[in-house]
Amino acid sequence: MRTYRDEAIVLRTHKLGEADRIITLLTANNGLVRAVGKGIRRTTSKMGARLEPFGVIDVQLHRGRNLDIITQAEVITQYGDALSKDFELYARACVMIEIAEKLTADSDDGVRSQHLLLIGALYALAHVRHDPNLVLASYILRALAIAGWAPSFFDCAVCGAQGPHAAFSIQEGGAVCENCRPVGASAPSFEAMELMGDLLSGEWGRADNSPDFARIEAYGLVNAYAQWHVEHRIRSLRVLERNS
Repeated sequence: MRTYRDEAIVLRTHKLGEADRIITLLTANNGLVRAVGKGIRRTTSKMGARLEPFGVIDVQLHRGRNLDIITQAEVITQYGDALSKDFELYARACVMIEIAEKLTADSDDGVRSQHLLLIGALYALAHVRHDPNLVLASYILRALAIAGWAPSFFDCAVCGAQGPHAAFSIQEGGAVCENCRPVGASAPSFEAMELMGDLLSGEWGRADNSPDFARIEAYGLVNAYAQWHVEHRIRSLRVLERNS
Protein backbone atom coordinates (compact mmCIF):
# COMPACT_ATOMS: atom_id res chain seq x y z
CA MET A 1 0.00 0.00 0.00
CA ARG A 2 1.21 3.48 -0.83
CA THR A 3 -0.30 4.91 2.36
CA TYR A 4 0.39 3.45 5.79
CA ARG A 5 -0.15 4.34 9.44
CA ASP A 6 2.12 3.67 12.41
CA GLU A 7 3.06 4.78 15.89
CA ALA A 8 6.35 6.65 15.88
CA ILE A 9 8.84 8.52 18.04
CA VAL A 10 10.17 11.73 16.53
CA LEU A 11 13.95 11.44 16.75
CA ARG A 12 15.12 14.57 14.95
CA THR A 13 14.15 17.18 12.37
CA HIS A 14 16.06 19.05 9.64
CA LYS A 15 15.08 22.06 7.56
CA LEU A 16 14.23 21.42 3.92
CA GLY A 17 13.70 24.33 1.58
CA GLU A 18 11.75 27.33 2.83
CA ALA A 19 8.81 25.68 4.54
CA ASP A 20 9.40 21.92 4.86
CA ARG A 21 11.25 19.67 7.28
CA ILE A 22 12.74 16.20 7.07
CA ILE A 23 11.51 14.22 10.07
CA THR A 24 13.38 11.14 11.31
CA LEU A 25 10.98 8.68 12.95
CA LEU A 26 11.45 5.42 14.81
CA THR A 27 8.24 3.57 14.03
CA ALA A 28 6.85 0.52 15.78
CA ASN A 29 6.32 -1.56 12.64
CA ASN A 30 8.29 0.04 9.80
CA GLY A 31 11.63 0.71 11.47
CA LEU A 32 13.56 3.92 10.92
CA VAL A 33 11.72 6.22 8.52
CA ARG A 34 12.79 9.57 7.08
CA ALA A 35 9.84 11.55 5.81
CA VAL A 36 8.99 15.05 4.64
CA GLY A 37 6.62 17.27 6.57
CA LYS A 38 5.44 19.65 3.88
CA GLY A 39 4.79 23.26 4.89
CA ILE A 40 5.16 22.55 8.61
CA ARG A 41 7.57 25.47 9.18
CA ARG A 42 4.88 27.96 8.19
CA THR A 43 3.26 29.74 11.12
CA THR A 44 -0.15 28.66 9.84
CA SER A 45 0.74 24.96 9.98
CA LYS A 46 -1.10 23.00 12.64
CA MET A 47 1.02 19.89 12.12
CA GLY A 48 4.40 21.49 12.84
CA ALA A 49 3.97 21.45 16.63
CA ARG A 50 3.03 17.77 16.48
CA LEU A 51 6.34 16.80 14.89
CA GLU A 52 8.81 17.96 17.53
CA PRO A 53 11.64 15.72 18.83
CA PHE A 54 10.87 13.36 21.75
CA GLY A 55 7.21 13.18 20.79
CA VAL A 56 5.28 9.93 20.39
CA ILE A 57 2.79 10.28 17.54
CA ASP A 58 0.19 8.42 15.53
CA VAL A 59 1.31 9.20 11.98
CA GLN A 60 0.01 8.54 8.48
CA LEU A 61 2.52 8.52 5.64
CA HIS A 62 2.55 8.18 1.87
CA ARG A 63 5.41 6.20 0.41
CA GLY A 64 7.65 8.29 -1.81
CA ARG A 65 10.48 7.50 -4.20
CA ASN A 66 13.24 8.76 -1.88
CA LEU A 67 11.46 10.08 1.20
CA ASP A 68 8.00 9.29 2.50
CA ILE A 69 5.54 12.15 2.99
CA ILE A 70 3.72 12.77 6.26
CA THR A 71 0.04 13.38 5.54
CA GLN A 72 -1.36 13.31 9.07
CA ALA A 73 -0.02 13.28 12.64
CA GLU A 74 -1.62 13.25 16.07
CA VAL A 75 0.29 13.54 19.34
CA ILE A 76 0.04 10.61 21.73
CA THR A 77 2.58 11.91 24.24
CA GLN A 78 5.10 14.75 24.06
CA TYR A 79 8.13 14.41 26.33
CA GLY A 80 10.00 17.32 24.75
CA ASP A 81 8.38 19.96 26.95
CA ALA A 82 9.65 18.40 30.19
CA LEU A 83 13.04 17.41 28.79
CA SER A 84 13.85 20.77 27.22
CA LYS A 85 13.44 22.58 30.57
CA ASP A 86 16.36 20.70 32.15
CA PHE A 87 19.69 20.45 30.31
CA GLU A 88 20.73 17.34 32.25
CA LEU A 89 17.60 15.50 31.15
CA TYR A 90 17.69 16.89 27.62
CA ALA A 91 21.33 15.90 27.08
CA ARG A 92 20.68 12.33 28.18
CA ALA A 93 17.59 12.11 25.99
CA CYS A 94 19.72 13.20 23.02
CA VAL A 95 22.10 10.31 23.70
CA MET A 96 19.16 7.88 23.73
CA ILE A 97 17.83 9.27 20.46
CA GLU A 98 21.22 9.02 18.74
CA ILE A 99 21.79 5.45 19.92
CA ALA A 100 18.28 4.40 18.85
CA GLU A 101 18.87 5.85 15.39
CA LYS A 102 22.26 4.16 14.98
CA LEU A 103 21.03 0.76 16.16
CA THR A 104 18.03 0.74 13.79
CA ALA A 105 19.60 2.44 10.75
CA ASP A 106 20.60 -0.74 8.91
CA SER A 107 18.22 -3.37 10.24
CA ASP A 108 14.59 -3.78 11.25
CA ASP A 109 15.44 -6.70 13.57
CA GLY A 110 14.08 -5.99 17.03
CA VAL A 111 12.79 -2.60 15.95
CA ARG A 112 9.51 -2.92 17.85
CA SER A 113 11.43 -3.75 21.02
CA GLN A 114 13.74 -0.76 20.43
CA HIS A 115 10.68 1.45 19.91
CA LEU A 116 9.03 0.34 23.16
CA LEU A 117 12.29 0.56 25.10
CA LEU A 118 12.89 4.14 23.97
CA ILE A 119 9.37 5.21 24.91
CA GLY A 120 9.84 3.75 28.39
CA ALA A 121 13.24 5.40 28.81
CA LEU A 122 11.98 8.83 27.72
CA TYR A 123 9.04 8.48 30.12
CA ALA A 124 11.34 7.58 33.03
CA LEU A 125 13.66 10.46 32.17
CA ALA A 126 10.93 13.09 31.70
CA HIS A 127 9.21 12.09 34.95
CA VAL A 128 12.52 11.74 36.83
CA ARG A 129 11.58 8.27 38.04
CA HIS A 130 15.22 7.44 38.84
CA ASP A 131 18.69 9.00 38.75
CA PRO A 132 19.03 10.26 35.12
CA ASN A 133 22.45 8.63 34.76
CA LEU A 134 21.00 5.28 35.81
CA VAL A 135 18.12 5.65 33.37
CA LEU A 136 20.55 6.39 30.54
CA ALA A 137 22.88 3.53 31.48
CA SER A 138 19.97 1.11 31.71
CA TYR A 139 18.65 2.23 28.33
CA ILE A 140 22.06 1.80 26.70
CA LEU A 141 22.56 -1.70 28.10
CA ARG A 142 19.09 -2.88 27.12
CA ALA A 143 19.22 -1.30 23.65
CA LEU A 144 22.56 -2.98 22.98
CA ALA A 145 21.16 -6.27 24.28
CA ILE A 146 18.27 -6.08 21.79
CA ALA A 147 20.83 -5.42 19.04
CA GLY A 148 22.73 -8.57 20.03
CA TRP A 149 25.48 -7.09 22.22
CA ALA A 150 24.27 -8.02 25.69
CA PRO A 151 27.21 -7.88 28.12
CA SER A 152 27.77 -10.44 30.87
CA PHE A 153 28.20 -9.17 34.41
CA PHE A 154 28.46 -12.51 36.19
CA ASP A 155 29.65 -15.50 34.16
CA CYS A 156 32.73 -15.21 31.95
CA ALA A 157 31.79 -13.70 28.57
CA VAL A 158 34.48 -15.79 26.84
CA CYS A 159 34.37 -19.31 28.27
CA GLY A 160 31.19 -19.19 30.34
CA ALA A 161 32.91 -20.01 33.64
CA GLN A 162 30.54 -19.33 36.52
CA GLY A 163 31.06 -16.00 38.25
CA PRO A 164 31.27 -13.63 39.84
CA HIS A 165 34.54 -12.47 38.28
CA ALA A 166 36.71 -9.50 39.17
CA ALA A 167 37.63 -8.29 35.68
CA PHE A 168 35.60 -6.58 32.95
CA SER A 169 36.62 -6.44 29.28
CA ILE A 170 34.74 -4.20 26.88
CA GLN A 171 36.20 -5.97 23.87
CA GLU A 172 35.33 -9.46 25.13
CA GLY A 173 31.77 -8.55 26.11
CA GLY A 174 31.78 -8.14 29.88
CA ALA A 175 32.99 -10.09 32.89
CA VAL A 176 36.01 -12.32 32.28
CA CYS A 177 37.67 -14.99 34.39
CA GLU A 178 41.39 -14.99 35.20
CA ASN A 179 42.14 -17.47 32.40
CA CYS A 180 40.38 -15.35 29.76
CA ARG A 181 41.29 -11.91 31.09
CA PRO A 182 42.96 -9.89 28.29
CA VAL A 183 45.54 -7.18 28.74
CA GLY A 184 43.85 -3.89 29.56
CA ALA A 185 40.78 -5.36 31.23
CA SER A 186 39.44 -3.20 34.05
CA ALA A 187 38.77 -4.32 37.61
CA PRO A 188 35.54 -2.65 38.73
CA SER A 189 34.15 -3.08 42.21
CA PHE A 190 31.71 -5.89 42.94
CA GLU A 191 29.06 -3.23 43.58
CA ALA A 192 29.54 -1.68 40.13
CA MET A 193 29.27 -5.08 38.43
CA GLU A 194 26.15 -5.88 40.41
CA LEU A 195 24.64 -2.48 39.55
CA MET A 196 25.23 -2.96 35.82
CA GLY A 197 23.54 -6.33 36.02
CA ASP A 198 20.58 -4.74 37.79
CA LEU A 199 20.34 -2.00 35.15
CA LEU A 200 20.34 -4.56 32.37
CA SER A 201 17.63 -6.66 34.01
CA GLY A 202 15.58 -3.71 35.28
CA GLU A 203 16.03 -4.42 39.00
CA TRP A 204 15.32 -0.83 40.01
CA GLY A 205 14.75 -1.61 43.68
CA ARG A 206 18.44 -2.46 44.08
CA ALA A 207 19.72 0.04 41.51
CA ASP A 208 18.05 2.99 43.26
CA ASN A 209 19.82 2.04 46.50
CA SER A 210 23.27 1.54 44.96
CA PRO A 211 26.22 3.53 46.41
CA ASP A 212 27.51 6.61 44.59
CA PHE A 213 30.94 5.13 43.84
CA ALA A 214 29.33 2.16 42.10
CA ARG A 215 27.16 4.49 40.01
CA ILE A 216 30.19 6.46 38.84
CA GLU A 217 32.09 3.28 37.92
CA ALA A 218 29.13 1.68 36.19
CA TYR A 219 28.20 4.80 34.22
CA GLY A 220 31.73 5.12 32.85
CA LEU A 221 31.95 1.45 31.87
CA VAL A 222 28.54 1.46 30.19
CA ASN A 223 29.44 4.54 28.14
CA ALA A 224 32.74 2.98 27.08
CA TYR A 225 30.96 -0.27 26.18
CA ALA A 226 28.48 1.64 24.02
CA GLN A 227 31.19 3.59 22.22
CA TRP A 228 33.04 0.35 21.45
CA HIS A 229 30.08 -1.65 20.12
CA VAL A 230 28.22 1.05 18.21
CA GLU A 231 30.17 1.36 14.96
CA HIS A 232 30.01 5.16 14.75
CA ARG A 233 31.04 7.54 17.52
CA ILE A 234 28.17 8.70 19.71
CA ARG A 235 28.63 12.44 19.43
CA SER A 236 25.95 13.41 21.93
CA LEU A 237 27.59 11.18 24.54
CA ARG A 238 30.89 12.97 24.09
CA VAL A 239 29.11 16.33 24.50
CA LEU A 240 27.47 15.06 27.68
CA GLU A 241 30.82 13.87 29.06
CA ARG A 242 32.43 17.26 28.39
CA ASN A 243 29.66 19.07 30.26
CA SER A 244 29.47 16.68 33.22
